[in-house]
Amino acid sequence: NKPITNIKRVMENSGNPEGNTMIEGGCFCRRIRYGIAPGKYLSANCHCTLCRRAQAAPFVTWLVVPKAQFQYTAAVPTLLSSSADGTRYFCPHCGTHVACTNTTHPNIVDVTVGSLDDPAPYPPTINVFEDSELPWAFHRQAE
Repeated sequence: NKPITNIKRVMENSGNPEGNTMIEGGCFCRRIRYGIAPGKYLSANCHCTLCRRAQAAPFVTWLVVPKAQFQYTAAVPTLLSSSADGTRYFCPHCGTHVACTNTTHPNIVDVTVGSLDDPAPYPPTINVFEDSELPWAFHRQAE
């Protein structure tokens, strides 16, 4: 595992270069919508087996957001207890996973970058759980 040892330094070099526009996103069918306060946020590729299984993907890219900066603006997602520590949030209609919380970092909500209306400004800046990365998984190296 590659722990995030200096989250403040990493976040200072992270997404939302404009930093003055509400970041919005939601599920595929648009029933679940959320807003994130403007700011710079860490974006991380997670290679853990739980993320891979829940998302049916080789890895998941998360935007790491303080809970106080995040709010649902339309509908409420369904909860899935994916582990003793983790809860995932998804749309019960279209199945899109939009967020995850974990008791190991209780003041953070991890938001799927793929569910952002404009994910382009949030390239991953770090990879985590690389010890369980699939050997064939290609991803752009975090800068």
